[in-house]
Amino acid sequence: MRTVVILAVLFTLALPAAAQDSIRQSVVKIHTTKRLPNPYRPWTKQPPQTVSGSGVVIEGNRILTNAHVVAYSREIYVQGYQSADKIEATVVAMAPGMDLAVLEVAESFFKDRPPLQLADGIPKIKDAVNAYGYPVGGQELSVTEGIISRIEVSNYNHGDVGLRIQVDAALNPGNSGGPTLTDGKIIGIVYSGIPSADNIGYLIPADEVRMFLEDIKDGKYDGKPNLHLSMQIAENDAVRAKLKLDVATTGVIVSSTEEGEAEDSVKEWDVITHIGEHSIDNDGRVLVREDLRLSFRYYVPKLAKDGKVALTVHRAGETVKVNVPVPANRDLLMPTLNNDYPRYFILGPLVFTSATRELVVAGGQGLIATLSQFESPLLTRLADTQRFEGEELVAIASPMFSHRITKGYQNPILAVVSEVNGIKIKNLRHLVETFRETKEEFIVLKFDDKRGETLVFKRKEMLDATEDILNDNGIRESYSPDLRDAWEKK
Repeated sequence: MRTVVILAVLFTLALPAAAQDSIRQSVVKIHTTKRLPNPYRPWTKQPPQTVSGSGVVIEGNRILTNAHVVAYSREIYVQGYQSADKIEATVVAMAPGMDLAVLEVAESFFKDRPPLQLADGIPKIKDAVNAYGYPVGGQELSVTEGIISRIEVSNYNHGDVGLRIQVDAALNPGNSGGPTLTDGKIIGIVYSGIPSADNIGYLIPADEVRMFLEDIKDGKYDGKPNLHLSMQIAENDAVRAKLKLDVATTGVIVSSTEEGEAEDSVKEWDVITHIGEHSIDNDGRVLVREDLRLSFRYYVPKLAKDGKVALTVHRAGETVKVNVPVPANRDLLMPTLNNDYPRYFILGPLVFTSATRELVVAGGQGLIATLSQFESPLLTRLADTQRFEGEELVAIASPMFSHRITKGYQNPILAVVSEVNGIKIKNLRHLVETFRETKEEFIVLKFDDKRGETLVFKRKEMLDATEDILNDNGIRESYSPDLRDAWEKK
């Protein structure tokens, strides 16, 4: 009898064969040819590489996939289930921070390829899932099964915060961008995994996908509202005594705020007790439903209005209502490239670039350790916003080119330029303009770290050396396109 019952349940949960065929028709393979940036040789790109991923047909004759599948791609082709044809596709929207992208292809491609629907709400732990995609190991569509093992709020790429689902279905390179379904509806899009662990894969939930699709309705991605505060849990007895918190008062403590925070916003030592009407516990979580507690940040994009979110704080023994800014985008001092290529300027043996996060992390732990030893602002200011409009850190991107005028100098790779001939450098364009305008015999460069060496070159020799160096190294231009007018302006 027990066997009969189990078989009956499995039969009930199984999708009809026609529905399974429809799902297969809606999952596609994506072929791309990428040219990734080279932060340390910014005048060139990395060699072309061919990459494949997965995608899914959604409403509006569109294909949904991961941003990392199509980023930096100069060729994108989509191949349907059991089809030999590869159809050219274009990216119409991308959110690198949430790792989502939408592609368009010829409308005829969607004949007999129906859109799959997004599931409503948040799924439950232990719900059964099926992951569809084109991972390594074969050419045909792969379907793996598993369960949802964890749901939490986490950081995505580049600091974006969102809901994340963990599953134990087998996922491998090539699954990225493919759908994972329950009861025939998309509960998430595969985007990541942990290769060194057994069956740990991550999905971008349908809830996040829906917000992304709503955002791009006007043709551009604005980004997710985010709360940019430093906080700590309110568990320590001494901290609670200092803040005069009784047992019934729960929340998280604001340990620091951004410079220039508005008067009606949060302050240091405030205890955030509610977001909207949702009570926050001492771990910073809220009850989303009876069986699920999530970080209160889950509600930030859902409750944000006009760039602010309503919080309740405990301040000096009083309850205060505040509206806190939750900008989707901030003027970071060192932003990510976000599908762009590095900006650069070459003068003599030196390659200057505007500092990005890729410049810092691409060199690995060894380079980071060196920067730490020199107390480089590339590390000490990695999380900073701009102190004034247009502020950038300008760094030496690569080892100095070989030339006689470098005699006796150490390589200042990743040294941050602080001054040129006594002029404080604001950004890369300002550096170029300073070089252009100077008429002094010597160019003197000072750097903002503890290496201690100042570089001095004769201006004319530096200018003369530039053309030789460009020719010797096969470099077409001494500047990225955006800096042409800054250098050649008459």
